[in-house]
Order: sequence, then structure tokens, then C-alpha cells
Amino acid sequence: MKRPEGFDRTAGKPEDPPSRPARPARPAKATPTPRQGPEKVSRARPSVRRPAPEKSSTATQAPAADREAKKAARLRRRYERSEVKRFTRRSRRRRITLLVSILSLLLTGALVTGAVYSPLLSLKTVTIEGASRVSAASVQAAIADQVGKPLATIDFDRIKRELSKFPLIRSYVTETVPPDTLIVRITERAPIGALATSTGFTVVDPAGVEIETATDRPAGLPLIELGTASKKSAGFTAAVAVLLALPAEVLKRVDTVTAQTTDDVTLVLTGAGQSVIWGSAENSVLKAKVLVALIATQNPTAVVKYDVSAPNTPVVGGG
Repeated sequence: MKRPEGFDRTAGKPEDPPSRPARPARPAKATPTPRQGPEKVSRARPSVRRPAPEKSSTATQAPAADREAKKAARLRRRYERSEVKRFTRRSRRRRITLLVSILSLLLTGALVTGAVYSPLLSLKTVTIEGASRVSAASVQAAIADQVGKPLATIDFDRIKRELSKFPLIRSYVTETVPPDTLIVRITERAPIGALATSTGFTVVDPAGVEIETATDRPAGLPLIELGTASKKSAGFTAAVAVLLALPAEVLKRVDTVTAQTTDDVTLVLTGAGQSVIWGSAENSVLKAKVLVALIATQNPTAVVKYDVSAPNTPVVGGG
């Protein structure tokens, strides 16, 4: 069937959307012109020898830079070590000093321990000095149990207890002499006079300690007469003080000393029986000097009485 003119099949239909504009065509890549070989160039122009390309400076400097870096690292470590040593020098010295001190103490302790318990330093010989009235053999027997002990472990307390049993020993001093000797120096009690007892006589020292007893009066010692008083009385103390103040030449002439109180000390000398009124024990040194001067002016065979109770105004009279 023939379509009428003006009739369009697309009539009444929406128009098609406008088409996108066409992209411009990319220019064609230029085809690289192949380089002509050296043969062709040599034909075109004279041959020119180009210098060989130099090696890269970076490639040559790399090993040198590594060496420098390693050297710098070594120097840095060396410097750090020296700084650490410098800052820790004082603490290291303290540690060394402490270590040396500890080792010294340990060594000293070992030596002392060895000396204390060494059999080479054991007591083998006991020497007694100063014994006159005291029997040296008795003293050695009293401390014989210390023989065989190391010198450092001798029991001096036990020695003291044993020697205190000897009334004649006033004091003593011990001395250890390495490697094996002990010396005991004794000071004996010195007798000052004799006291009459019901059984005889007792020799006493200035402290009133009994030294020995005898049935007969001991020669060379003054007789201390206390009456009813005892050797612990003030009269005994005053009599002893006077005897100790007398010089040796007068003391050996004293036959008896009488004192019942502190103020009535009287002496009787040997020979003609000269007597001395002493009085109290005060100013005994001055009184002794005055008495010596007075005796020098008198006949030793004459019966004389010396009164030095007032030493500044002494009196000499007939017996």
C-alpha cells in the first residue's frame, strides 16, 4: 500500500537525543626514523672519534664514603668508651679500694686465726720474777694448767684467782713473750711491823694483811702496840702512817710504836731507850725531818725525849 505523502512513520514519536560530539582524532605517532649505522655516517661525513664516556663519580666515591663512615663510627665508639671510663673512674677506684680492704681484712683474719691456734705459739715456759718470801715453785704449780695453750688463749682471769690465794703477793704483772714464754713479775707485800698475839707474833704489811706468823718476835721489825684496839682501828692506821714517813736510818732504830688513837702516837728507839712524842699523823714528813735534826744534836747513849708533835716548836728533854 502506498503511503500518502507527508506521512512519516516516525511522526508522533519523540526525537532522538542529540548525538555526542565526536572526539577529535589523535594525531598519528611519528614513526621513529631508524638511526643510520656508523657505516652510513662515515659515508656522510668524516669519521670523528668520540672520547670514551667517563666512569660515574658516584660509583667511585661510594667505597671511600663507606670507609670514612666506618672510621667515623670507630672513632665515635672509642670516644664514647673513653668518656665512660672518665666518668666512672671514681666509682671504679672506690670499688677497687673496697675490694682491697676486704681482701686485707680476710688475710689479716686468716693470719690472726692461724697465730691464735698455731701449736708453734703454745705456752711452754713460765718464769716467776720478784719472788722472795713467796715460793716460785708454788706459783708455777698454781698456773701449770695454762701450759700447752696458745699464748692468745691463756686464761688470765684464772691466773688472777690462783695468785690471789697467796697473801704475800701484793700485785703482779704478766708478760707474754712469743713464741712460748709467760713471765710473771711479782710484787710482794712488805712487812711494816709485828703485832703481839696470844700465840706469838704476826707480821703485817701497811694494809694490815698478815704476811707470816712466828712464836718469837721477828728481828728488825718494830712492834706495834695498839692496847685493846685492833689492826682495823684508827690507831693502827696512824701508827703505820708515821712508820712510812720515817727515813730508813730512823726506821731501823724504832723498837716500838704505840697508838691507841689518831693523836697519841709515841715511838721508842732502840739502844738507850730514847722516846719520841709524835702526836697525830699530820705533818709527818716535816716531823720526820725535825726529828732527824734533833737526834743529830744528842748523844745516842743518853736518855732523851723528843717532842715533835708541834714541828715548828720542837722540844728536847730528859728521859
